[in-house]
Amino acid sequence: MAPSTLLYFVIGYFLLLFIVAWYTSRNSNNDSFFIGNRNSNWMLVAFGMIGTSLSGVTFVSVPGSVGNIGKEGLVPNALGYFQVVIGYFLGYLVVAYVLLPLYYKLNLTSIYNYLKQRFGTWAYKTGASFFILSRTVGATARLYLVINVLHVFILSRMHIPFYVSAAVVLIMILLYTFEGGVKTIVYTDTLQTTMMILGLVVCIGYILSHLHLSVGEAVNAMEAKNLTRIFNTDINSKGYFIKQIVGGAFITIAMTGLDQEMMQKNISVKNLKDSQKNMLTFSVILVFVNLLFLLLGGLLYLYAYTQGASFTTTMVDGVPVWGFVYNNLSLTGDNLFPSVALGLLQSMPSYISVIFIIALISALFPSADGALTALTSSFCIDILGIKERTDLNEQQKRRLRLSVHLTMTTLFFVCILVFREINSRSIIDKILDLAGYTYGPLLGLFTFGILTRRSLPDNFIIAIIAIISPVLCYLLQTNAPHLLNGYVIGIEILIINGLLTFTGLLIISKK
Repeated sequence: MAPSTLLYFVIGYFLLLFIVAWYTSRNSNNDSFFIGNRNSNWMLVAFGMIGTSLSGVTFVSVPGSVGNIGKEGLVPNALGYFQVVIGYFLGYLVVAYVLLPLYYKLNLTSIYNYLKQRFGTWAYKTGASFFILSRTVGATARLYLVINVLHVFILSRMHIPFYVSAAVVLIMILLYTFEGGVKTIVYTDTLQTTMMILGLVVCIGYILSHLHLSVGEAVNAMEAKNLTRIFNTDINSKGYFIKQIVGGAFITIAMTGLDQEMMQKNISVKNLKDSQKNMLTFSVILVFVNLLFLLLGGLLYLYAYTQGASFTTTMVDGVPVWGFVYNNLSLTGDNLFPSVALGLLQSMPSYISVIFIIALISALFPSADGALTALTSSFCIDILGIKERTDLNEQQKRRLRLSVHLTMTTLFFVCILVFREINSRSIIDKILDLAGYTYGPLLGLFTFGILTRRSLPDNFIIAIIAIISPVLCYLLQTNAPHLLNGYVIGIEILIINGLLTFTGLLIISKK
């Protein structure tokens, strides 16, 4: 299908989002933007959160990781990502029954107000600042991945520069979140999650039909290619199953339970009971959706193998590179799904290409629009103190909030260009690594507040500890194979980071 035709479908989808945004943002105010007037339907929030949690990274990177072989002679990753998914589920239980009751009890708009009430201003500002850093890095990495796919497979063929592609997508997101905020994205996320899951199911159905396989036969074929292994029992590996499950649980606690973007939707639900139902429903559905993505990944590799693709060493700019290749086309990692869906291996029906692009955009926007809204909320409430500003009337507060929203969009644009320079082939691993460094201090601060009754001095030492802990983690992770007899620190770096922060806070605390 011609790139211009795909672009028309993308524009049509944007127009649909604008209509939803216009309808839901009527009579909106600052409370609508920040917490949806605490009147969101829990079922809509639960379903929409699936798209927010999965994002374009899951849509592209998880299927691409299934058959990926990092080095010659190694075995495929197979279904190893499901180890992390198991941990995610356990983490959601902690969020539902430990953190949500705390947030509702304190009637919070920003969850970082808990740190202010518990420890004072320095802990509060430190926690909010680390959220802003964490979510900016994570959201822009996800945004880069999907914008890059749109650019490589559509916009570059129309001779549109990457920076223009990025700017246009961000402007679109800015426009439909500008007024309604959380009130709007509860509905737009529901629409986008529906389109994403529809695209996933259609792609699975098409490949099964093309390969003349039932689901059971496909699983047997995946097993023959060593693509069905879930648990990694190599204790020195980054993918060791205990590391992955425990690390996944703590990632959920930190990246969902201690994240304003995810929690602002939960606390926009009317009451605690409905919010907990939302969290539990969402977590169960999320497990099954991730299984579908892993199944799709196995099917994509089976399809590519039937077309003649293979793992081999090729020369790239005079350097030998190991990867999954078809006729000199790299299918490694994030390249696999777009290459198959857009017919670069074999001509695909037009509807598959259209559905893939719409589903990819639908996977992108729930995480991007939610992050932009949450960062605006956190900066306005936690850093600028907009709720307590008696010197500003409602109209002035609105103008300030819109200015911050525009500034955050500009920051996103700059960060996307940075990721363009980094240009990682499989970005999901990078995001999990970054999360371990940036969410660790948040994990330590909240854990210290919940598990102890000790107080902290309300001064800059809290911020110093929160900065030193990730630095120590980086040094430890870098040198661990030499210091620990080949042991490689992976996803558990988040736990270590949180423990270091907790220990530092314990040292400076008093009864």
